[in-house]
Amino acid sequence: MSESKSRVAVYTGSFDPITLGHLNVIQRAASLVDELIVGIGVNAEKTPLLTPTERVELVQRCTESCGNVSVKTFEGLAVEFVRQVGARVMIRGVRPLTDIAGEFTMMMANRKLDPDVETVFLMADEEYAHVSSSLIKQITPLSNDEKLARFVPAEIIPLLRRKLG
Repeated sequence: MSESKSRVAVYTGSFDPITLGHLNVIQRAASLVDELIVGIGVNAEKTPLLTPTERVELVQRCTESCGNVSVKTFEGLAVEFVRQVGARVMIRGVRPLTDIAGEFTMMMANRKLDPDVETVFLMADEEYAHVSSSLIKQITPLSNDEKLARFVPAEIIPLLRRKLG
């Protein structure tokens, strides 16, 4: 019997900022693979709130308890990043209906770009299905810390307060 290969997957996104929905997908994906790489990309269509360095630090801090998660930044196509780090599986977190059409289109494009990379969709648990980074940016100035902690890891709230008031 031959030695089995390590199962490496990549979960890409902007994580600007990381939410409890992202964290839910990260924890569940990490339980399915030997190594999970969180790839923090630059989306040219979005104006970032946090620098890439801040996002890396926050994701690292929030995933410390997962022994098999690492965090890296990348530019360009996510599917190319997946191959660069030696993975064949891309994890995508989806919310009900709001993400499905766009994610399906992206999956088909990625399959054309690299047919050896497989996309796996994980839906965040229902309590996080409505949470998005855009929502966090809207509610942070209007919510107290206790309410905000229903949407984001508590350890990132001080930075959000500094950035968004």
